[in-house]
Amino acid sequence: MAPDSLIGIIGLGYVGLPLSLRFAQCGSRVLGLDIDSAKVDKLNAGQSYILHISETDIASAVTEGRFSATTDFSRAAECSALIICVPTPLAPGNQPDLSFVLNTGRAIAPYLQKGQLVVLESTTYPGTTDGELREVLEEGSGLKAGVDFHLAFSPEREDPGNPLSDVARIPKVIGGLTPECQKRAMAVYGRAIQTLVPVDSCRIAEAVKLTENIFRAVNIAMVNELKVVYDKMGIDVWEVIEAAKTKPFGFMPFYPGPGLGGHCIPIDPFYLTWKARQYGQETRFIELAGEVNTAMPSYVIQRSSEALATVGKELSTSRVLLLGIAYKPNVDDDRESPAYVLWELLEEAKADVAYHDPHVPVIRPSREHGHFAGRESVALTPESIASFDLVLLATNHKAVDYPLIAEHAKLIVDTRNAFGSLLKGKPHYHKA
Repeated sequence: MAPDSLIGIIGLGYVGLPLSLRFAQCGSRVLGLDIDSAKVDKLNAGQSYILHISETDIASAVTEGRFSATTDFSRAAECSALIICVPTPLAPGNQPDLSFVLNTGRAIAPYLQKGQLVVLESTTYPGTTDGELREVLEEGSGLKAGVDFHLAFSPEREDPGNPLSDVARIPKVIGGLTPECQKRAMAVYGRAIQTLVPVDSCRIAEAVKLTENIFRAVNIAMVNELKVVYDKMGIDVWEVIEAAKTKPFGFMPFYPGPGLGGHCIPIDPFYLTWKARQYGQETRFIELAGEVNTAMPSYVIQRSSEALATVGKELSTSRVLLLGIAYKPNVDDDRESPAYVLWELLEEAKADVAYHDPHVPVIRPSREHGHFAGRESVALTPESIASFDLVLLATNHKAVDYPLIAEHAKLIVDTRNAFGSLLKGKPHYHKA
């Protein structure tokens, strides 16, 4: 790749934006493409709209002429490489929804040039890159993948909010349609990523990402199930895990919670279960894990109801403060958050619900939970905390004042062991 060639990154979200900045920091010129004009305007002004992404990094890249954003997909023709980082959600019935990927393919296909590289990073089932995406690119461009342009898959490995999740240092798996496609993709990513992991095909690379996320989903399901079992036995699963993880081999700690959240773990396993059925294969283990994890919000509401009963209250007559709306600690990403499922179940039980999240001051519109859009986080004061019959912790942000809540809350149900060191053994404290 020529030293000053332009890299196009399509989708400037939690994956595409940090990748764009990494390439820019390494001296590449980057063009970000996104359909959201408000997002594009903000980035071109050097502003960040994602909590953990530095505004200074964006402003520097823009000022130095290394990064700009646009909604004009015709500019894809200017790029030597196009990297697709768009969502792959689930449709009703846990069916894969490739509309974002395929619509992106259709949008760039008319502008594909001979010699260009197209890489898909969005998590999907094996066969998407060399199947559906390849088809729309070839139909829309009149060019042939592997002959006229290069095609590859390289799964994203972002972990928002994790200080160890550094784009430059996370090894990059790369599978090409042909050996030359892989070589081209390796040359592009080699400018920004320290360790490259070549695999023999796009399908292997797609399967790598699914395997990583299924591993997490299954193990989380296991500890969620153990949590329920051990609770009946009067055993604290958190203490069990803390002790078990001292074993230096053969064990890896996973932690229970109120359900799965984010754009990967609750979704990706079902991409494989759907595809496996096309081959006449069942994925019973994966589907069972999905059932366990999906059942956790109902278990949390049951435990909340039991906790309220200890003080003579019912959900239908209670005010509940939902603590944490983001899907994981210390981020502002609320996609697929189990907190919303808890909220819906609480409202079904006629509870009066409010929330506090320092990173989500106002709930943004979304595909999944648009009816909550516009609701605002309540301030935490001794008076406001004491006004609720129950504080239900869904997400354990570091920025929350736990001692303040511990002192003034009438009743606490904790799904993350956030109050364990403060309130262990206290009658108004319950784990779920």
